[in-house]
Amino acid sequence: PNLGFGRSTRAKVTMPIPEPQVEVPSGDVKKGAKLFKAKCAQCHTVEKGGNAKQGPPLWGVIGRTAGTYDGFGYSEANKNSGILWSDKHMFEYLINPKKYMPGTKMVFAGIKKESERADLCSFLNKCK
Repeated sequence: PNLGFGRSTRAKVTMPIPEPQVEVPSGDVKKGAKLFKAKCAQCHTVEKGGNAKQGPPLWGVIGRTAGTYDGFGYSEANKNSGILWSDKHMFEYLINPKKYMPGTKMVFAGIKKESERADLCSFLNKCK
């Protein structure tokens, strides 16, 4: 008898993504706000009480556990990442989200410039 132990039913075990050991440069909040409007606001809100759009609201994201905003349909990859969003995680994630979190639903090429990622992190830190 098939007891449900076949290959297709085996849950994929995902290891939590450890916090990167990187030094996040200090960024410019105003530049970060402009970057957010240009690169993030199409899919994310950032004001207090903002709604989910294509992506979850990012008010208070720094310090929040990944995949936990109530009412947003996260990928299993996001829910199982074990990430507690910090500057270090965000700084590295934003280089290439699909590489950092394989299986994420976030369709975004990433931001290669360190200074721009630092500015966004500074801005997101103020949004709480």
